[in-house]
Amino acid sequence: MTEIFQTQRLIIRQWSPEADAAQALEIYGDPDVMCFLSGKPEESEQTQRASLQRVIERYAQLNNGTGAWAIIQKQIGEIVGTILLKTLPDNQGKPTQDYEVGWHLKKAAWGKGYATEAARGAIEYGFNLLKLPVIYAVVKPENYNSIRVAQRLGMIPMGRTHKYYGVELELFKLDAEHK
Repeated sequence: MTEIFQTQRLIIRQWSPEADAAQALEIYGDPDVMCFLSGKPEESEQTQRASLQRVIERYAQLNNGTGAWAIIQKQIGEIVGTILLKTLPDNQGKPTQDYEVGWHLKKAAWGKGYATEAARGAIEYGFNLLKLPVIYAVVKPENYNSIRVAQRLGMIPMGRTHKYYGVELELFKLDAEHK
């Protein structure tokens, strides 16, 4: 499993579909988590394993340094979530020129600062390694906790948008020179 980067409390690495399916299901099988994401909860470890495999193949094919990676809490060695650094899709699902940072955490990991910590690392990675000029975050308007994460990251609120994912979202922006 390839490590992408580390923070003080977290290891960010590639997903391993076989080894990680059960822990990923704690995130993507939970309706309370999925209500903030676009999609239905995963139904089983088998479907979760297949989803992780598709994610790995998609980013391997892009081969541009972006990804959706597992967030491991170092002390307990447990997966607490996913951190994403990827191109935003338009309303038809086609990639745009805009890059987003995103986070999906299991409920037991909410409120512990992991999203902010992992996102800071992903933003640094995006600006320093991928040389991105701007990184966005998009959040469903009712997801107050993720809005607070974007604010803690120093991202500038740009208001509501209908430009991505086919839904209304709060848009946040961070420029490389203002990080």
